[in-house]
Amino acid sequence: MKNAFKILLLSLFFVGCQQKIQPTDIAKINGYWEIEKVVFDEGKDKDYKMNESYDYFDIGKDNKGSRKKVMPQMDGSFLTNDSYENVAVRFEDDKAFLDYSTPYAKWSEELITLSDKELVLKNSEKKEYHYKKAGPINLTGDGEKIK
Repeated sequence: MKNAFKILLLSLFFVGCQQKIQPTDIAKINGYWEIEKVVFDEGKDKDYKMNESYDYFDIGKDNKGSRKKVMPQMDGSFLTNDSYENVAVRFEDDKAFLDYSTPYAKWSEELITLSDKELVLKNSEKKEYHYKKAGPINLTGDGEKIK
């Protein structure tokens, strides 16, 4: 009985510590995000040391926008293509979701964590995608500011 009580208490602690995403937090998602790792439902992790592409989010005040894959270049610019996903932010049952749509598919991800430096999304397969905020890379050393 003692063990059951301890497990219940510990579970309530972890549930209580989960971040509640507020509508005012959504602006933090805008910008470039680099994936750090994926945490699978079984508890296994897949770490990403180097990424060829970033996710770029652009969400407006109406909680609608887009997500694009962009490739950072050595001069600090980004290569893009015409591919993107429409994104709408939805709040339901004290949780926040990103609803994606393309001409070919629709899906949702739960917004678990959102700060100025960290983003965690969970998909329907219970995979957690952990991102860190990223910016341009300038390896040319010319000292010029990137636009």
